[in-house]
Amino acid sequence: MRLTKPTLFTNMPVTCEDRDLPGDLFVRLMKDDPSTVKGAETLILGEMLTLPQNFGNIFLGETFSSYISVHNDSNQVVKDILVKADLQTSSQRLNLSASNSAVSELKPECCIDDVIHHEVKEIGTHILVCAVSYTTQTGEKLYFRKFFKFQVSSFPPPSSQSTDEVFLEAQIQNITTSPMFMEKVSLEPSMMYNVTELNSVSSSSESESTFGRMSYLQPLDTRQYLYCLKPKPEFAEKAVVIKGVTVIGKLDIVWKTNLGERGRLQTSQLQRMAPGYGDVRLSLELIPDTVSLEEPFDITCKITNCSERTMDLVLEMCNTRSVHWCGVSGRQLGKLTPNASLSIPLKLLSSVQGLQSISGLRLTDTFLKRTYEYDDIAQVCVVCPYTSPES
Repeated sequence: MRLTKPTLFTNMPVTCEDRDLPGDLFVRLMKDDPSTVKGAETLILGEMLTLPQNFGNIFLGETFSSYISVHNDSNQVVKDILVKADLQTSSQRLNLSASNSAVSELKPECCIDDVIHHEVKEIGTHILVCAVSYTTQTGEKLYFRKFFKFQVSSFPPPSSQSTDEVFLEAQIQNITTSPMFMEKVSLEPSMMYNVTELNSVSSSSESESTFGRMSYLQPLDTRQYLYCLKPKPEFAEKAVVIKGVTVIGKLDIVWKTNLGERGRLQTSQLQRMAPGYGDVRLSLELIPDTVSLEEPFDITCKITNCSERTMDLVLEMCNTRSVHWCGVSGRQLGKLTPNASLSIPLKLLSSVQGLQSISGLRLTDTFLKRTYEYDDIAQVCVVCPYTSPES
């Protein structure tokens, strides 16, 4: 028998208006019902507990508890009783028995009881295998097994955006039939990253969660948790280290059900594919969010040599329909050794309002005569600083 906590009994309220035929009959019946909460009879609330009527559902991260009882139904004493409980999953077989030693004898109408616990760490089909061996009075050794199958469900996997700043979104859905309290949802970053939680709004006095003060998740509701990971300075400077598949961290999720039953889920190490930069990497160190129409603004670009050879680079700037570069195009940047970086301040202005994309940078390696094009580097919001007389 699976051991689970009782649930709160709820009754479906039935009401009608006073001028309807039943009048106040339904109201009086609900007030007399012992399962309703006094003063809140029309709400789906209850103050009585009911014992579990079936196996129920079990989810990844919860603790599976079961009560095993072996009862001697015969009128004879049996000896050397060995009870063994194994949990078979798709990848392994676990021994959950509290003791592996045999009981010397079991008299008629007596029991051998055992309670097992297991924190569920895999999804899919689980089979609890209970095996009993014993010896009769005549010395005959007998053996039998029973199988109990159940399914374990899971949360949807998180997703991430592959850029220098990794934005990871974890979508957590309550697939149980009762509300749960989200005690903790955190991201433990790997040694290469620093993490910033984006699940709160900071005010002048305190920081408030975007989900409100009461962190409850109703059945079938989904909640999105967002995190921003930035490479640590010592790793960000080494462009080669960030290449390929990198580990960004793991999620730690802790929740409680309506009667305080605790569950925990810790994911395996999450990985992401770092973008390929080629021989030359261009990134932005400084850029304003909002700029004024037809007024110059400054940005700072960082150029990193990701190749294994020294480069002699030339910077060219090409105007677009909305964004125009200010300065001399075709200037020499000099030699750049492998893994070295160079910061370049640049000036632009926009002739079109709205969200504009910065494009048109070209880097040419004079030795190989190879040109690297950089478009859609970033976006800025262009606003008009003037107010019309009509407004």
